[in-house]
Amino acid sequence: MQCSWKAVILLALVSIAIQYTAIRTFTAKPFHMCPVPNPLNCGLGQDVESFDRMCDEYPYFNYNSSRKTHILILATTRSGSSFVGQLFNQHSDVFYLFEPLYHVQTTLIPHLSPSRYAVERRVMLGASRDLLRSLYNCDLYFLESYIKPQPANHTTDKLFRRGASKALCSMPVCDAFSPSDGNIEEGDCVRKCASLNLTLATESCRERRHMAIKTVRIPEVNDLKALIEDPRLNLKVIQLVRDPRGILSSRIETFRDTYRLWRIWRATGRKPYNLDLTQLTTVCDDFLNSVSTGLSRPPWLRGRYMLVRYEDLARNPLQKTKEVYEFLGLSLEKSVVDWIHNNTRGNNDVSAKHKYGTLRDSAANAESWRLKLSHDIVDYTQTVCQHILDELGYKAVNSPEELKNMSHSLIEDKTFITFL
Repeated sequence: MQCSWKAVILLALVSIAIQYTAIRTFTAKPFHMCPVPNPLNCGLGQDVESFDRMCDEYPYFNYNSSRKTHILILATTRSGSSFVGQLFNQHSDVFYLFEPLYHVQTTLIPHLSPSRYAVERRVMLGASRDLLRSLYNCDLYFLESYIKPQPANHTTDKLFRRGASKALCSMPVCDAFSPSDGNIEEGDCVRKCASLNLTLATESCRERRHMAIKTVRIPEVNDLKALIEDPRLNLKVIQLVRDPRGILSSRIETFRDTYRLWRIWRATGRKPYNLDLTQLTTVCDDFLNSVSTGLSRPPWLRGRYMLVRYEDLARNPLQKTKEVYEFLGLSLEKSVVDWIHNNTRGNNDVSAKHKYGTLRDSAANAESWRLKLSHDIVDYTQTVCQHILDELGYKAVNSPEELKNMSHSLIEDKTFITFL
């Protein structure tokens, strides 16, 4: 008896839902939070005695997180999000996590199918929101349900890109480096630090006044509405966007197997009949939906959303970083300024060319895609992504000559009033 493809998808989704329900069921008790009364959460109909009872039952989380600034960098792959994440990672009072939702994806959807991508990533959203809420409350134990193999005694060496977080490579989490060591290389952290102790990481999180998380696994800002409206959080979203032509170019160079057919089109001038166009259209559709919401400034998003173009940050990194920090109400430390100066001037060293590296000649990189894409691919991208290109101020090119004329910028000077 043969099953239809609809039945197969339905069974897969049911399986994912069962896994997620099991995770919620078996981890429910350890992750109750203990919200201490304070002026920011008064009036919620909760009395002091009930708070005391909760704190007696769950002493590990007798913790008031409402004073923190919770920052979410909302981005897509190859949009410059690793660079933006480092602008917060370098701040001494920010606890930064690099792509913790990676673990949700690999647990619930270990084999992400391009043909079912839109459906499957929506399945992840509930789990992703729950994990983000717990992490912002410095409940790092929630991660254990998604890390494979599951940590023993709250200790693991499987946290994705642990070395990309300074907080997880310094005291009290790791004693291999001293405060005077300055910028710790990710590889050195992984080699020299012992396995990650999530209890010590939780302690480090609580000691810092702010927390920042970078993710490319949330499609749109609308998907964050429940978190933004949660009175227990002080969530502010930095949405990073980039010219879709630049994103496509970077993905073709970085993910060579996945984007093999795009490389064939670029080399031969003939578009393969089985080219997966959703690899491009999904980016443009998500950008358009999210940016349209942000620019309309709905009441639930006012004061909690800032739109940042990667190209503006690349051309004027220090000025744009000052604007972002001002929006968040954070002080711009010298360590952040120094990091910007050291990482935006370019370098010919091999380590600077790592696909997730942040060392770039940022101004030159902003429109370097024009020298890498064929005019046919650019013209097609401009057709299917016209609305978001216009919305974000990216100019179209009409000929191969115009495409390669680097003296003529395709980036309009544009101000986005999204954070009032």
